Amino acid sequence: MGLGSNLINFKTYKILKMPAFTTRFLSKIAESNQDSLNYCANLVRQHDYENFLATLLLTKAVRSPTLVVRAFNVEVARIQDQTTDSQTAAFRLQFWNDTLKLLYKNDQTLKNIPANPIAQELFKVCNSCKLPKRYLERLIAARGNILKSKHFQSLEDLEKYAEDSVSSIYYLILSISDVTNVHADHAASHLGKAQGIVNILRSVHVASYHKTVTLPMNTLMKYGISQENVLRGIDNENMRNVAFEIATRANSHLEKARAIDVPKKTKQIFLPAVAVNAYLKKLQKCNFNLYDKSLQLGNSTLPLNLYYNRLMNKY
Repeated sequence: MGLGSNLINFKTYKILKMPAFTTRFLSKIAESNQDSLNYCANLVRQHDYENFLATLLLTKAVRSPTLVVRAFNVEVARIQDQTTDSQTAAFRLQFWNDTLKLLYKNDQTLKNIPANPIAQELFKVCNSCKLPKRYLERLIAARGNILKSKHFQSLEDLEKYAEDSVSSIYYLILSISDVTNVHADHAASHLGKAQGIVNILRSVHVASYHKTVTLPMNTLMKYGISQENVLRGIDNENMRNVAFEIATRANSHLEKARAIDVPKKTKQIFLPAVAVNAYLKKLQKCNFNLYDKSLQLGNSTLPLNLYYNRLMNKY
């Protein structure tokens, strides 16, 4: 998720007024409950950098609650990377399921919420913005399902995962922004699918490190690519055909999202589309070689591109 944190030094970063905390110091702050919002913001900055940049450009009323939602997503998503033991991962996911039940309990108070900075801030956001519980549950369930299955059988399965794990975040941000619009929901669905598919393409080298293959099995078999080929990072014409087919599906969803006429105030929410498009362009430039080292480098022009699109009210 995280890309080149050295790119953070541009004007909009001052909006949050966040000092450069160390991870250890952040833990102490979180434990003492002195600055849990900054903890959430830094977690997103460290592990979901591109979405962090886009979030900085949201209007003030939406920005902080969005960072909390994205921090919750990061925390849940990281569970599969933090442990190789499936039982431990299941316990951690269950903690968040149990926490959600507490957050939505009638007449609940902050003192009864676990002393976790994300849980504490999420409780505040849920109460003030009336977040739909089902989308938070989907974020957890999506990660639980992939932990069990370890792979996607088809592109359609990958799309379903992307809908649950990424589109759900956009639905939550729309709720924070008090947007009730079927066209905005439709665009959020397509953008989430595009971004989710791109996330899988980008994570191929990381997934290989964990000895897992998340590219759709049916697509790999169609071009005669084995899981071992993927894990070994073998680049050939068939592997590039796999990447091309999956990237084409992502681009199709991106184009559909951008073609939908959505309310003006929602366009800032969909700014991450800029980063999705940039990756797909870069992948095309390196002829769909998923292992090209240039794909793992940060995008130095992304902050300016995001800022330009925000000024032009485009995504």
